[in-house]
Amino acid sequence: MDIERRKSLGSYYTPDHVVQSLVRWAVGSPKDRLLDPSCGDGRFLMVHSNSVGVEHDHRAAAVVHQRAPGSLIHEGDFFSWAARTVERFECAAGNPPFIRYQRFMGSTRRAALELCARHGAHFSALTSSWAPFLVAAASLLKPGGRMAFVAPAEIGHAPYAAPLLQYCLDHFSLVQVVAVAKKLFPDLSEDCWLLYCEGYGGRTTSILFTQMDTFSSCDRPPQSGERVSTKAWLSWNSHLRPFLLPRQVRSLYEQSAASSGTVRLGEIARVGIGYVSGANDFFHLRPSVASMLRIPRSYLVPAIRNGRSLIEQTITSETVARWWKRDEPCFLLRLRPKKELPQSILDYLDTPAGCEARRTFKCRNRDPWYVIPSVHVPDAFLSYMSGEVPSLVLNAANCVATNSVHVVRMSNGFRAQDLQRMWSDPLTTLSCEIEGHPLGGGMLKLEPGEASRVLLSRTATQSKSDRDVLLDGISVMRRWRHYA
Repeated sequence: MDIERRKSLGSYYTPDHVVQSLVRWAVGSPKDRLLDPSCGDGRFLMVHSNSVGVEHDHRAAAVVHQRAPGSLIHEGDFFSWAARTVERFECAAGNPPFIRYQRFMGSTRRAALELCARHGAHFSALTSSWAPFLVAAASLLKPGGRMAFVAPAEIGHAPYAAPLLQYCLDHFSLVQVVAVAKKLFPDLSEDCWLLYCEGYGGRTTSILFTQMDTFSSCDRPPQSGERVSTKAWLSWNSHLRPFLLPRQVRSLYEQSAASSGTVRLGEIARVGIGYVSGANDFFHLRPSVASMLRIPRSYLVPAIRNGRSLIEQTITSETVARWWKRDEPCFLLRLRPKKELPQSILDYLDTPAGCEARRTFKCRNRDPWYVIPSVHVPDAFLSYMSGEVPSLVLNAANCVATNSVHVVRMSNGFRAQDLQRMWSDPLTTLSCEIEGHPLGGGMLKLEPGEASRVLLSRTATQSKSDRDVLLDGISVMRRWRHYA
């Protein structure tokens, strides 16, 4: 299957030792009827002869018929089938398709969200496909049923993982999440964990959270792990990822969060995204091009186009002068509404590049199309993707920024210089790891809402032992996101 088709279907086939283990976990008896809601090439069905599979891709379904001839295969959309079938199963296992919300759309997403809502699991439109898949599969189990699935490591931090896990807590007597450090899928940048549930029709008030460095074949789920109560899970913003940390680190972090000597970033500043031009290459000019077009310099504003510009502690006028001297395309053509424009700018707007720009989605939905909204001069910039730690850079040159970085505006009398001082504290570095989330390839991503929850220490007076605990926590979180 080519890469684009694989992405559109969310099809990433599971290693055999994982397949065999999950089927053994789920199947309690040879007579058990097993459901694989997205059976792909049939590798889960091949392990247990009494199986039913559903597959959307007709080419994959044809392969399944050959590889697992004793299995019953339903070809089509799983959610539509699940909504009308009267079949019920002793167990379910598989690897649900991982389709991000940008591709998980239309009638399929509508059917998925409506079906899950009928079963009490309410997902937003920003949900990736795998979470509704697992709720729908669970709803087809018989009382006492079991399920064992591969799940993206997003189950430990994504907002849409919370409705899934809450559904499992409300409908199973045992819920276990197995976090695996070494990649189950070596060719994927994203990590995958495992979800095991048993006793459908019951309920529980805790999640058994198990950590493994490497997954090996096993006949039953790991018996060790930490019992994470629902209350504890909710107190960590319905995230399981913080429980990768040793108890000592979590305890110190919770004490720090409750201390009067700390503050959340959202309490002293507003974090948001920069502007969206709709046509960055058209609206951001090199000085040489602006000169050739006779565009007055007063219409050009220095702009941060991406995180690569955030390499200094402060963006100064000297920094901007270097950009100008190096002829970098980082000067925004900022045009305001209801203002008469020079002929040179009108000519530029009517060039072939301008005609192409005005046809882009953002531009054609603006009036006038060339006026970019939400262009503000912030107090500081914050990178939202980073390797080691997000960069916080002061804005002393009145620059603006695209949505490739976050913009920070101070509030409640705090100064950006004070924020930058607090930003270098290990407590804040650990907080970025806890509140942010891994993006794959060792990168850490920090969304505006996540950034607002980052913890800052006003005093930075930790003892050496506390500092060592914080540094240990940072090391643990970086290891789990594969940052060397």
